[in-house]
Amino acid sequence: MTGPQPAAKAEPGGRVAVLDGGTYYHHFTFTDPALAAGFDRRVALRGLSPGDLSGFATVIVSCRSNPDMLKAAAPTLIGVLERGDRLVVMGETEPQTWLPGIAFTPLPTNFWWWLEAGADLGLVRRWDDHPLFAHIDLKAATWHYHGMFDLPAGARSLIDCAEGGSILYEDQMSWPGTLVATSLDPMYHHGSFFMPAASRFLAGFLAWVRASAQAAPPLPTPGIGAEGALP
Repeated sequence: MTGPQPAAKAEPGGRVAVLDGGTYYHHFTFTDPALAAGFDRRVALRGLSPGDLSGFATVIVSCRSNPDMLKAAAPTLIGVLERGDRLVVMGETEPQTWLPGIAFTPLPTNFWWWLEAGADLGLVRRWDDHPLFAHIDLKAATWHYHGMFDLPAGARSLIDCAEGGSILYEDQMSWPGTLVATSLDPMYHHGSFFMPAASRFLAGFLAWVRASAQAAPPLPTPGIGAEGALP
């Protein structure tokens, strides 16, 4: 079995890092050729240090990563936001325990709602023109969810649940960088070979991450100002 690739500073075009928690569903997800274009480098979560994420404009905290490891890595992950880059936090990672400003309410999970007559999970798109929806539709996000977020001031929800909170939101106000947080855990379902909608969501979600990372401004060259001159 191939382990996490060693971290290295991203080359031009290498902008997306994904944290590898070492589980079977992480391994399957990160070695699936159908998803390989969604990220540039796998970085081991265990023993994570700030230099491991240097040069990456987007860092993905993978679904169901060990919360104790995330707590240990919190200063490094918060550093991604503080330096003005993007942190994508996937579901079942307990971000309320390691990331300041997160308000999360766990909810009972209805795994079998779709067996009921006239079933409707009750999800609502709240940000119709967000670029993510060029890659997924609401149906791809509709399998189940494990909780909801209260939005920080200035953040915008992409998808709300029936209980009224957000299951996917983007926050460009709380940090110099951008936080994307979801209570969906598609990597777990994709790597566990059940819940096809989760696989569709994951493929579209990673495609959006890649597209938006490529559209981001180039990484700055140390010592060179915005106009190309020494400051």
